[in-house]
Amino acid sequence: MAIKNKVQLITYPDSMGGNLKVLHEQLQKHFTDIFPGGIHILPPFPSSGDRGFAPLTYLEIEPDFGTWEDIRAIGEQFDVLVDLMVNHISRQSLYFQDFLEKGRASGYADLFITLDKIWENGEPVGADIEKMFLRRSVPYSSFSTLGNGGEEKVWTTFGKTDPSEQIDLDIHSPLTRQLLQSFFENFKAQNVKIVRLDAVGYVIKKLGTSCFFVEPEIYEFLGWIRQMADSLDMELLPEVHAHYSTQYKLSEYGCWIYDFILPYRVLEALTGRSNAELYSYLKTRPHKQFTMLDCHDGIPVKPDLDDLLDTDKARELVDICVERGANLSLILSEEHKAADGFDVHQIRCTYYSALNENDDAYIAARAIQFFTPGIPQVYYVGLMAGRNDIEQVEKTGEGREINRHNYTVEEIERGLEQDVVKRLMKLIRFRNTYSAFDGVFQVLDAAPDEIRLLWEQNGKYCRLFISLQTYQTVIEFVDEEGRPATYQV
Repeated sequence: MAIKNKVQLITYPDSMGGNLKVLHEQLQKHFTDIFPGGIHILPPFPSSGDRGFAPLTYLEIEPDFGTWEDIRAIGEQFDVLVDLMVNHISRQSLYFQDFLEKGRASGYADLFITLDKIWENGEPVGADIEKMFLRRSVPYSSFSTLGNGGEEKVWTTFGKTDPSEQIDLDIHSPLTRQLLQSFFENFKAQNVKIVRLDAVGYVIKKLGTSCFFVEPEIYEFLGWIRQMADSLDMELLPEVHAHYSTQYKLSEYGCWIYDFILPYRVLEALTGRSNAELYSYLKTRPHKQFTMLDCHDGIPVKPDLDDLLDTDKARELVDICVERGANLSLILSEEHKAADGFDVHQIRCTYYSALNENDDAYIAARAIQFFTPGIPQVYYVGLMAGRNDIEQVEKTGEGREINRHNYTVEEIERGLEQDVVKRLMKLIRFRNTYSAFDGVFQVLDAAPDEIRLLWEQNGKYCRLFISLQTYQTVIEFVDEEGRPATYQV
């Protein structure tokens, strides 16, 4: 299949009305011409944590969300994108529970990375761990197993609890590859068109390395999974938060990649009223990317923008966001902090709040996103121009809940009445329907406090102008009759 050059929606299965059936109703009622590019449904599977990102299986839908029939129905109208956490699975999964019960005698034992697969005697070595890019204090958890009456240490890259809720899979094991293939075949049967490979950068564990995006081994795995996806006529979207050079390698390898640099650069341009860094980036970035401004985590900073940031200026921008209600996700590994100690991994907030709830600035941000080459994704909170949900953060203690508000049908109806949302919807329609977006892109010369971008194809053009002083956004284009026209966004 070919990915459509149209706008996509990102949403949790229960964030727009409470379940998949209501989500489908809302899509049909309000958004058929808004999201012809597809719907990214964040994990709708049974999960034991991390809001769906600790799945027990990919063969079932969490009953609270609905059924596969609901996914198939959405897939009849929209290209459905789902996540596959290729790096890990839940400790509550039947696979790991069987391992805990039977130990090495379990038929699923080889799915997991017991530490003797890494270190000869199964005992972790501190000097090796110091070289790793850590997402928790140590990359393993200890479990009691009934089968051999002892303790097993298994690799766990992620997880806030100890032992972790997310157990890493051994992608070298034929058993793991067989399991992944069964998940893909089920996705195909359920009308899923695109699979995001979540946490794929962590799948290779190799001593002496950071255990993140280990080359060349990562390409063998990507080659295998891409061949399988091709055979099922499905598209892949690897999700990698890393130094931009890693992303560019993936692009050169032929993969779609996520543009995790754009959200920061747009925010920086609009807040600092200068096009310098954004222009420099737009002129050099690969075009085969999915673009976003906001998502279920936060605005990426490190490591995505390593070697691209002036950390003093970055601190200033981070402080502005914090003043506007944001909270921060920080880098744990000392080795991966900046030389001056700058350690911000992600800025957690809604994009609308990051721009001080300024409608014109927000619309300007979306216009830049939609004019940037790639497949634009709009997160559901961003669609509603949602504000920081500080109350939910305080209630749950989870910083990411600031941008994960669940909308009732009534709240969606009210949200659609907001002037800023009406303007955003109109802009999305223009992006979906104007043919020049399939043509040639140019970054035009502009004053330092302006943005000028151009798309051209077959005599049609659309030219974006933004004043970074006033946030006035104007699109000049050729209308259906071939006459010059102006659209005040």
